[in-house]
Amino acid sequence: MDGFSENVYVLDHPLITHKISILRDKRTGTNEFRQLVEEIAMLMGFVALSDLPMKSVEVETPIEKTETRVIAGRKLAVVPILRAGLGMVSGLTALVPSAKIGHIGLYRDEKTHKPVEYFCKLPNPIEERTIVVCDPMLATGGSGIDAITQIKRHGGRKIKFVCIIAAPEGIKALSLAHPDVQIYVGNLDRCLNENAYICPGLGDAGDRIFGTK
Repeated sequence: MDGFSENVYVLDHPLITHKISILRDKRTGTNEFRQLVEEIAMLMGFVALSDLPMKSVEVETPIEKTETRVIAGRKLAVVPILRAGLGMVSGLTALVPSAKIGHIGLYRDEKTHKPVEYFCKLPNPIEERTIVVCDPMLATGGSGIDAITQIKRHGGRKIKFVCIIAAPEGIKALSLAHPDVQIYVGNLDRCLNENAYICPGLGDAGDRIFGTK
């Protein structure tokens, strides 16, 4: 994509775009919002996981024996950034039910807008897995950068970042900090406002997923 790393993929798909449009609507209720986040995560995961390693196996169909391919090793980890990232987990694991799930807890300091970590628990051994870090929103990029930094400190190597919407500022920051990480974005929004919120955005994803204020 122009102006960004070659590892940035904006998924311009009618189904994703349609569902994100409904997410943006302030009239969309908690239950529908939650279901849409799961559906979008599944659609995005279908693309993000297109390079999973494969291996050949022999199976017997009702007609004959044949050689076909399956996912090799099943070594996938889904790591949501708490708490909003939890809303994407079921959509991703529906594609690969054997995936292990880790958690990274971060919150944004209201004054500095920088992430503060309070929890990190990852599958072991993490270095053997393809790791999908998920968060519905990529605003300043701070939370994503910090989460990926923590995963790398624990030995993670092959990392993908999946978000539903992103601001250009967040993509640039994350790409600069972790140029080896593939970034999958459902929609590239216009900018951040003076409070570091994505515009036009969709509000606070965590509050809308869990029905809190």
